[in-house]
Amino acid sequence: MFGLFKKKTEVEKLQEKYRKLMKQAFDLSKINRSESDSKYAEADEVQKRINKLSQH
Repeated sequence: MFGLFKKKTEVEKLQEKYRKLMKQAFDLSKINRSESDSKYAEADEVQKRINKLSQH
């Protein structure tokens, strides 16, 4: 209840974006492989940003 109005940190926002990209990539892998690869690459970049922010 107390966390109801808590703002998300930058890392939490990036993690959510990463999860969405991975789901999209998985769904696209059944239909269009090149678009799926593009989403995986985008998710990889987000993961690198998460790692960079987590180290500090």
